Amino acid sequence: MQGLLELAGVPYVGAGVAASALAMDKDLFKKVLRDSGIPVARHHTIRLGDGVENPFGYPVFVKPARLGSSVGISKVHDESELGPAVALARRHDEKVLVEEHVRGMEVECGVLGNRQPPPIASLPGRIDTLEHEWYDFASKYDSDGMELVIPPELPEETIELVQRRAVDAFVASECEGMARVDFFVREGDGEVIVNELNTIPGFTATSVYARLFEASGIAYPELLDRLIGLALERAKRQAQLEY
Repeated sequence: MQGLLELAGVPYVGAGVAASALAMDKDLFKKVLRDSGIPVARHHTIRLGDGVENPFGYPVFVKPARLGSSVGISKVHDESELGPAVALARRHDEKVLVEEHVRGMEVECGVLGNRQPPPIASLPGRIDTLEHEWYDFASKYDSDGMELVIPPELPEETIELVQRRAVDAFVASECEGMARVDFFVREGDGEVIVNELNTIPGFTATSVYARLFEASGIAYPELLDRLIGLALERAKRQAQLEY
């Protein structure tokens, strides 16, 4: 869709073709972030023809490489669950990830901006999945599925590190406009680990992205105005390029 809009000369909000495709492919996204020096959860990729392997012990998460909203994802507790979890993921994608389980706090952080002006990060928020074992489809979309705590109960220096790494991930993946970056703050050492980056986060007034910026002093109407301004700025900038 972004490529079609660019061919038609229509400004649009959010990431371009490359960033959108990269962030959707969790395997490639993690490789780009690792190469950029940004910590991510370890993962093993299973492609068509590969054997089913788990090098990390249990529990692990098994997920389609290119899907969202926790569809097709399983938390695997032992070896007997691994094969069925891979089979479920392969109903949605030919490439499957086995990802280490990072014990710690799950937090999310919004990013807003282009390369000029530089992107800014919202306050992060902690995801409390309440009665759910992990942040699955139901906890994301049921009305009482999760609680968002802004800011999370973390030291100030850790909150600032989450914000810096959110911006670093945004820049490394060539995003513009908006994104929501999901993290784990690991138990024990407090390391801040990027899990995923969502280039088109939920965008109602009560969605996580909007709530994070509301808590950061940017109300929903102003957020919309800024995003439209960023879209127009990029379109004007790119119109000056020669092909």
